[in-house]
Amino acid sequence: MKMVKAKPELCTGCGACMIACSKALYKVEDPAKSAIRVKEKPGTGVKYEIAVCNHCGECIPICSVEAVYRAKNGAVRIDHGKCVGCYMCVGFCPHNAIFVHRDINETIKCIACGSCVKACPTGAIYMEEIN
Repeated sequence: MKMVKAKPELCTGCGACMIACSKALYKVEDPAKSAIRVKEKPGTGVKYEIAVCNHCGECIPICSVEAVYRAKNGAVRIDHGKCVGCYMCVGFCPHNAIFVHRDINETIKCIACGSCVKACPTGAIYMEEIN
């Protein structure tokens, strides 16, 4: 499967990836509705931190209703029809890569569509094949 990866040292913080993602997922230009988040990280030598799901699967066993699962292609997905909105996966994600927004009654997580990659002007976000 292909997954979104990041090179934070190349990031300029322009936000193009977040806009592209929110447009792909919800047809709006709202970085807060994006499944990828870029934030400043002062004092660390890396100017920006990029949070995006790496499909590690750590969130799967925490879901009591089995809404979080690994798809046949290897991606970790959330079945919003099963999700009860407890947001345990959000709090449990070791990469802080599952999000919520007050206007949306579901979790927001990367589906590896690649919209953010196409929008990134510096190559800070890219797709990589993983096994």
